[in-house]
Amino acid sequence: MATTRELELKAAEMRKATWEMIYRAKTGHTGSDLSCADILVALYNQVLKQTPATFTDPNRDRYIQSKGHAVEILYNVLADQGYFPKSDLLTYSQFNSPYIGHPTNHINGIELNTGSLGHGLGLSVGVALAGKLDHRDYHVYTLMGDGEQAEGSVWEAAMSAGNYKLDNLTAIIDHNRLQISGPTADVMNSEPLADKYRAFGFDVVEIDGNNMAELVSALSTTNTPERPKLILADTIKGKGISFAENQAAWHHKVPTAEQYQQGLDELNAVIGGLQNE
Repeated sequence: MATTRELELKAAEMRKATWEMIYRAKTGHTGSDLSCADILVALYNQVLKQTPATFTDPNRDRYIQSKGHAVEILYNVLADQGYFPKSDLLTYSQFNSPYIGHPTNHINGIELNTGSLGHGLGLSVGVALAGKLDHRDYHVYTLMGDGEQAEGSVWEAAMSAGNYKLDNLTAIIDHNRLQISGPTADVMNSEPLADKYRAFGFDVVEIDGNNMAELVSALSTTNTPERPKLILADTIKGKGISFAENQAAWHHKVPTAEQYQQGLDELNAVIGGLQNE
């Protein structure tokens, strides 16, 4: 099992790889990728019972990324895990490349096509319910955005999860409080999220979503019997790049050459500091 420092270093490396890929491709949801990097690193390196070798095993854990626009960080984490060669990502967003701007199951390691917001929790409820009906012990994880909580289908799915007592389901909200058009509270206020999910029968765990130790603990803790779990992960949009942090404009934005170098320098400094601890 990796240490907290090793996971923090991995998250910094994944942020750097994503920053480089977005700059190279001239497209990407930069702020959204950076906010959830720690979540994906904790999940794939410490919690998810799935590997490239077991991806077709019917007993594997499942991960469904509902906030599919943050696909760049997902691609980099999957490549780091060995689902496909890292060199494949040099083709990201190029003509005829399968590595497109939202998850597609044409790529090894991706369960389902996602990105139309509001669908991921419903898909995850279906997969979790199927596991119950088939008497399998896999767990289903899904990552949503907080802006996504304005979709009515999210709440239909939440009601179903509670109704069917899906204790094999963990939903995570990347709670960075910003979406493409501004603060989520101004665009469509969905708070109080914790109270609402509890009303639908979820156990709710509120954590710092950029704190690796808190993430691993929340994701690793076994669900209460007959209750789905919601991890409300407070994060910083654009985490790791000082001028992108908490800036809605960086929801989907490509850095200039000068910004790219500054961001690279900042990420390299974090990586260096963690390597020397």
